[in-house]
Formats: sequence, structure tokens, C-alpha cells
Amino acid sequence: MPTAILADRAIIDVSGPDAEHFLQNILTLDLDALGRNEAKPGALLAPQGKIMFDFLVSRSTDNALRLECRADIADDFVRRLMLYRLRAKADISKQDQAVVAVTWQDDSAASHSDSTVRDSRFQQPVFRHYGTAPAAPTAQEASEADWHAFRIDNGVAESGPDYALSDAFPHDVLLDQMGGIGFRKGCFIGQEVVSRMQHRGTARRRVLLVSTASGLPAPGTELKADGKVLGTLGSVDGSNGLAIARIDRVKAALDAGSAITAGDVTVALAIPAWASFTYPEATSAEDA
Repeated sequence: MPTAILADRAIIDVSGPDAEHFLQNILTLDLDALGRNEAKPGALLAPQGKIMFDFLVSRSTDNALRLECRADIADDFVRRLMLYRLRAKADISKQDQAVVAVTWQDDSAASHSDSTVRDSRFQQPVFRHYGTAPAAPTAQEASEADWHAFRIDNGVAESGPDYALSDAFPHDVLLDQMGGIGFRKGCFIGQEVVSRMQHRGTARRRVLLVSTASGLPAPGTELKADGKVLGTLGSVDGSNGLAIARIDRVKAALDAGSAITAGDVTVALAIPAWASFTYPEATSAEDA
């Protein structure tokens, strides 16, 4: 069972009698649906609906929640949460000595400890371990590169390698597909835009799997067909990668039998097997 320590992650604790109510009112996901030993994805949005911060949230105690995010955005995330806290009785703090580890492909990593939670973004068993030292099994240690290869193979995008913060809507990165948006919970910041995209079915940018017979070019390379830009390459692991692309334009290219390229490399695109969205039946009006 591979286990990797993720040095680029940080932990923010939000605790107190109003902690859950406070977060429920501003974050995308529905905390009422968050189980005791699971971590779910979520985001804090700008009023215009784009992702300002992405994270995994889990319960650490009865009155405390744990937000795992990129280490390089953690301080800004804390400041933003404090800005929204107002009079809520909630303490917000970053754990300076936190260690995050991840174990995948083995159910034996499951634990009833609050410091080990299942990562719900994956169909296969994936567990996050939190502490000042990893509470993870020691067998078959893996690298961060091994972990990201697994994440890429499963079509799970993260900010940084796959998209820039303030440049993507939750639907773009499949938060609607993995329980990261509470469509029935009521208002949250950016909710009106996100709900409109959901109910009108206007989400066109989506995470897709990218593969090729040879190595892929660098992240940030544009995907093109017939001279038209379809999207942008994100995380890359050899001949496999992720991209956020316009699925209406991808469908048009597939229907026309046009080659899709990333730089000088011909690639194949696929919807992650676990996702429920499909390619649209027709191209959008702007591409007709």
C-alpha cells in the first residue's frame, strides 16, 4: 500500500460552537452530509462564482473542522476566513507543525481515528493521515510524484498544477461531480452563479483525461484541433495528464475526425470513468 508524505499541504483548524454554521454559510459543500471519518472537497468562491480557495474538509472533533489546503495559500485562506467570521464564535488557526500523509489502494489503511479519514474524491480506497508525524502505515513508502500519478490517472484536479485560483468555476474542476457543492443547502458565497450553471446545464469547461503514445508536453500547453483552442494541459505524468477543456469543442473535433494536439503531440481525450457528465449532443451557439 503506497504511502506518501505531502510536504506542500497545510492544515487550518476551525473550532468553536459556531464553527460549522459559519463554514456552512460560506463554503460550497454541504457540511450536513460530511461523515465522521471522511474528507470531502470544497471551495470558497468569489461572489462571481470562481474558486478563490480549494481544500478538503473533515471533522477533527465534535466542534471542530479541519481544512486541508495548499501550503502556499494557507495564510491567505486564514485571513479570508477571518474576514467573513464577523461575530461568529469560531476560532481559526493554521497548524504550523502539521504533517499530511496519504495512503492509497488498500482498505487496511482505514481507521476509526479522527486523524485518518477517507478521501471521498476517489472510488478506490484513499486515506488522508493528519498529525505532527504521519499516522500512516510504513510499508512501501511512495513519493509525491507517485501520488500525483495516481491522482492524474483518476481524473482528480487540484489548483496549482491543473488550474489557477480565481480562474475556474466549481463545475470546471468537477466539484459538482464529487460532492463538493451543496445544491440543496441554501445560500453560500457565489451560490447564485453556480446554481444557474447547474440548472441551465451551461457548464462547458470540464476536466478530461489526456493520453498519448509518447510523452506529453509541459503543463500549460494548449490543446488544439483545426487551429481552434480546446483547453489547456494541466498535470502531466509521462504520457498521461489532465486538462480543462471545452467539451463542446472537443465533441465537434471528435465528430469531425480532427486530430487533437498538445503542442506537436497528438493526444486522446476521455471523460473520467466515475464522472456522470457527457459530451453535449451539439456544439454551442458560438461554435455553430
